[in-house]
Amino acid sequence: MPQVPTEVQVRAGHEGDLSPLTDIYNHYVRETAVTFDTDVFTARERLPWLRSHPEDGPHRLLVAQDVPSSRILGYATTSAFRPKPAYAPSVEATVYLAPDVGGRGIGSLLYKALFDALSAEDVHRVYAGVALPNEASVRLHERFGFTHVGTYHEVGRKFGRYWDVAWFEKRLEEPESFDGLR
Repeated sequence: MPQVPTEVQVRAGHEGDLSPLTDIYNHYVRETAVTFDTDVFTARERLPWLRSHPEDGPHRLLVAQDVPSSRILGYATTSAFRPKPAYAPSVEATVYLAPDVGGRGIGSLLYKALFDALSAEDVHRVYAGVALPNEASVRLHERFGFTHVGTYHEVGRKFGRYWDVAWFEKRLEEPESFDGLR
């Protein structure tokens, strides 16, 4: 695993982070097929997304912040996997890093904190979709115990071509207070 800088803090995201989080995401919208969004966002347009990730519960937003400079280096989230109620114990995870900080272990730092935070929540499975090719993301998910469960072929079109998305899942242990339905 890459060496994590010693002066990086992981914390819950808040509205003051909205502009740098939007900038990070917009890089991936403009430059990559990592997201299938095709139009960049203003911070105001991203506000509902940020507000849908409270400090507790199964839908989280964690940010990695450089301590000396206060610069946001990246973020990880969990969101609803699907909107129907029976899917509630399943979440979709994602991580986005500032384009110049990849390979420093920040994605791993974020995912470790995210999954630790989810350990007390009623979350049974975590899913992640990875637009292919993306070896770094595949390695990150495998390192955290995700297994490949299938690939949607040519499911998205961006930059004049079709892209495959590999789907990964990770089982989380239910908290001790879970009602026993396994």
